[in-house]
Amino acid sequence: TAFVLSLASSAAMHFGDIADPSGQRRTEPNLEGASQMIDILSLLDVKTKGNLTAEERPVFARLQLITAKPMMYVLNVEEAAAATGNAHSAKAEAWAKGRGMPSVVISAAIEAEVAQLPAEDQGEYLASLGLKETGLARVVRAGYALLDLVTFFTVGPKEARAWTVRREARAPEAAGVIHTDFEKGFIRAETIAFDDYVTLNGEAGARDAGKLRLEGKEYVVKDGDVFHFRFNV
Repeated sequence: TAFVLSLASSAAMHFGDIADPSGQRRTEPNLEGASQMIDILSLLDVKTKGNLTAEERPVFARLQLITAKPMMYVLNVEEAAAATGNAHSAKAEAWAKGRGMPSVVISAAIEAEVAQLPAEDQGEYLASLGLKETGLARVVRAGYALLDLVTFFTVGPKEARAWTVRREARAPEAAGVIHTDFEKGFIRAETIAFDDYVTLNGEAGARDAGKLRLEGKEYVVKDGDVFHFRFNV
């Protein structure tokens, strides 16, 4: 508690004019002693962040408390319980859910076994245990959801690549993940939904089926979109 109070007091002395993302100067509310705006003891509770006002959130964020970071629980169980979990993992899941945090049940032993198998044998092995995918895949998916991230793809003659962008990002922002010039000179994005790309055997099949579409600057990226960006700098 003394450490948190000291941290808040120190932070309060440094709050003032800062630059927002647009480059404009603005004044943050001053945290006089911290306790006037935020009950400092409640900063130890991860639920506090959702209870802050719009004025309090920037101050809270600048304290950089570990308890303010998104949290997820990965619950390791024995192999026989990998598909359903066990009594201990059920209690942990309920505890995490009550605090607004996701949890994922895995079996580290199974993950180690899968890592040693050829790719073509992994699916059959997982199916024999009542699993559809690896624990690692479920952890990654839950982590992306927790952080509000989505994946989009670019596909060329030599390679296919996956890229990460925040959920609700517009097409130019996604283009900027690849290169800033793509965002600056964005014209439009040739877009194919992931399921269409796979079902129709790639770009040519999707184009022939009328599933390739042109999207502009206001298009919101969907998870799994396959893009070819048109730009001019």
